[in-house]
Amino acid sequence: MKRNDNKGDGGFDAWAHTLLQELEQQTPEAIRRMRSSERQSIKVGLEVFPGNSSDRKPGVSIEAVTGDISTGGCCLMTSSPIQVGDVYQLRFTKGELDLPIVYARCLRCRLVREDAFESGFVFFEKIELASPDMKEEADGLL
Repeated sequence: MKRNDNKGDGGFDAWAHTLLQELEQQTPEAIRRMRSSERQSIKVGLEVFPGNSSDRKPGVSIEAVTGDISTGGCCLMTSSPIQVGDVYQLRFTKGELDLPIVYARCLRCRLVREDAFESGFVFFEKIELASPDMKEEADGLL
């Protein structure tokens, strides 16, 4: 990128300043307010596959566990990094959370420790989750 030091027309310095201002506003509380659905802390096992069927190889998947989930997305923990921007097929373990196969785009991936990565996904279609009240009622029946 060519740097433009001419401050009279805005240039690079104005652009960089605007980006820094936007970044400063992205606090955890501001991000929570922007979310369209409430997140539930549910630990569920799943497998992550490439979204494109021609990229899927038999027996090749990434095992994951959810950190949280909402109707619009989820946070996953994996032992391998997930490619940001790519589309994935998420297959939740049956019996733990009965969801159909879900397609999602990876929005972020960060190293948590040497052998653990946290990834944020947005679903292409909203899913239906049982309300916390329904889950408590179901747990009470067991």
